[in-house]
Amino acid sequence: MHVEKQYRELEKIEEIRVYNIDKSEVFHIAEPVKKLDGVRFSNIMKHVPSDINVFSPLEDDDYLVERIGWNMLERLNIKEEDVKGRKFSEASPFYYDIFKNTFKEVYETGETKAMRIFYYISDKIVTLANIHILCDEGKIFIISDLKKADNVTKTAEEQQLEDDENKANLIEYFSQTGSYYKKNDEFIWTPGIYNIINRSKESGDAYYNIIFDLVVPEDKPLVEELLKTMSPETDTYENIIRIKTPGGHIKYLDTYLYSKFDENGEEVSNYGLFKDVSVDSHKHMTRPVDFMLNGFNHNSKLSLLVEPLSRRYEFSEGFYKMIEIPKNEYIHNRDVIKNIIEDDIRDEIDELIDGELNEINCVFTYKVNGDIDNCKICELFIERFKYGNQDHSIGFLTDITLSRKKQQELIKSNATKNILIKEVHHRVKNNLQVLNSFLNLERREYGDNPNRILDNMQARLASLALLHEKTYNTEDFININLEDYMKDQDSTLEMLFRAKDINFTSEVDPEIHLSIDVITPLLLIVDELTMNAIKHAFPDPDMPDKTISKKIDFIDEHICELILRDNGVGLKDKDALVNHNLGWEIINNLTRQINGELEILDCEVGTGFKIIFPVNFDHTIAYHRELWEGESDED
Repeated sequence: MHVEKQYRELEKIEEIRVYNIDKSEVFHIAEPVKKLDGVRFSNIMKHVPSDINVFSPLEDDDYLVERIGWNMLERLNIKEEDVKGRKFSEASPFYYDIFKNTFKEVYETGETKAMRIFYYISDKIVTLANIHILCDEGKIFIISDLKKADNVTKTAEEQQLEDDENKANLIEYFSQTGSYYKKNDEFIWTPGIYNIINRSKESGDAYYNIIFDLVVPEDKPLVEELLKTMSPETDTYENIIRIKTPGGHIKYLDTYLYSKFDENGEEVSNYGLFKDVSVDSHKHMTRPVDFMLNGFNHNSKLSLLVEPLSRRYEFSEGFYKMIEIPKNEYIHNRDVIKNIIEDDIRDEIDELIDGELNEINCVFTYKVNGDIDNCKICELFIERFKYGNQDHSIGFLTDITLSRKKQQELIKSNATKNILIKEVHHRVKNNLQVLNSFLNLERREYGDNPNRILDNMQARLASLALLHEKTYNTEDFININLEDYMKDQDSTLEMLFRAKDINFTSEVDPEIHLSIDVITPLLLIVDELTMNAIKHAFPDPDMPDKTISKKIDFIDEHICELILRDNGVGLKDKDALVNHNLGWEIINNLTRQINGELEILDCEVGTGFKIIFPVNFDHTIAYHRELWEGESDED
C-alpha cells in the first residue's frame, strides 16, 4: 500500500492516488478520549447519498472523530462506535496523514478545499472519491462522493459504435491529432491525445485539462490569460503552445479552442483540437511569425504589433519597453490608451478597435504609467485586413522621443516617415504572400514528405527574417550592401544545417549595392539552389570537405554575375532537373523577376549554376511601386 500526491495548479485541487489499500491497516483499535452525544442532523445524514464525516479540533493538531459516513463504514467493515470519540491520529493514522494539513488550513482560513482520491488495485482504478472539506460552527466536515468503476457488457449497436470510434482513433494516431469535449465540468478525451502526450488513459483525466497541465512554465501565462478571456465576444482561440510530456519530451501543439455560451454569457461547453507539429528534436521549431518578431526584439524604440486588435495579440519586446510594463504583467485592453494625452487620437483608436476605421497612422504623446513627467512621443501605424475569411491586423509602434527641437523637426518630416513605415509594412505583406505561394506549391508536390517542406520553408524564413532585421531601421531601400547579407546568410545556413557538416562560403564584391526589390528574390534564389545542393550533392554523409560556395562580381557597371557551386557528386540528368523539378521552376520564376538569365555550368567536379542580372532596373522598381499604390487605393 502506497500513496502518491499531486497538486493540479490550473484547477487548484489536490489529487491523491492510493494503491492496493490494505483495509486492515486503515483503522486501528484506539481508546476513546471523550464520550460524545449524537451529531446534529445525524438521521438526515444517513439518507444523504454522500458520505458526511465530522471531526472537532483538539489541541496538538489532532482531531476528535464525531461521525464516519456509512459508505466508509460499510466498505471497511467497521462499526461507528469503534471509531467515534477517538483521536483521528490514533484511530486512522493513514487518513490522518492525508488530511491533517488540509484540515489545519481549512480551520484557520475558513476556506473550502477540494480533493480527489483514486483507489487502485494494481494499475486499475476501482473507486474515485470527490471530496470537499469545510469548516462550520468550529467543526471540520468531509463530504465525499464515491464513484465505482463498472464493467458493462456492450450491445451489438454499442459495439459497432465502438468499432467506428476505433477507426477514427486510428486516423488520429497517424495524423498526430487529438481533441476533447468538456461539458458539466467533465472532459472527454479522444485517444489521439494520449498518443501525443505519450501516456495511457487514467480515470482522473475527466476532471482536469491534461494538456494544459503539461504546458511549459514559459507558456503558462498564455494559457492563464486564455482561460480568463474566453467569452461570447472571443469564443475561439488559435495558437501554438509547448508541453513537456511525462517522459520529458518538449512538443509543440497547434491549438484550436471553441466555447459555446448561453444567452446569459455562461459557458455551456468547450471543445479543443490539438495537432502535434513538433519536428525532430535536433531541429529548432518555431512559427513563421516568430521570425518576424525576433527581428525586432533587439530594438527598444520600434515594435512590431501582430494582431493588435485581437486578444490573440503578439508584440515584440520594444512595445513593453516603451510603455515600461513587464510583458508578464501587461493586460491587453483599452486601458492602455487612457495614457494618451491627445483626445482626438484616443477617439480614433477607439473607432479602429470598434471596426469603424480600417487604418490609423498618427503621432501622440504617451504618459508612461500615467506620469505626466515621464512622457514619450510615439508614432503608431495599424492596418486591419482580411486573409481568407478572417479579419487580421498588423502594425508598428515607434518611440520617436527626442529633444524638443528634434521633436518639432520630426513632426515636420512625418510624411516621409509614414512612407517608410508603409514600405516596411508592404514588404512584410509581400514576403508573407511569397511564402504562402511556395507553401501551396510544395504541398502539391511533396505532400507525402512534410519534413522536406519544413526544411525548405525554414531556410526561406531565415533569409527573409535576416532581410527584414537589417532593413527595418534604415531609410534607404535602394542602395543595400550585398556582401553583408551573403555573409550573414552563410552563418544562418551553417546554424540550420550544422549536423550535415557543410561549409558555406561567399566571395562578393563589396561595391555591389542593390535595391530591396532585387535582394529579396536573389536571396530566395540562393536558398533554392543551396537546398538543392544540400539534398542531392552529398549523398555520403562522411564525404570530406563538403562545400557550397557563392561568388558575385560585376561584369560591367550595370550587370552582375552570380556563380554558385558545390563539390559534390555532380548532376547526372540535366533534362530531369529542367523539365520535372519544382525547385527549378521556382528558381526560374525568381530569376525572371530580377530580369536575369540562368545557366547550368559544365563542371568537372560537382554542380554549378550561373545567373546574370542587372544591378539597376528602374522599370521593375516602378512596377512594384505602382502595384503598391494600386493596393493603397483599393484599401
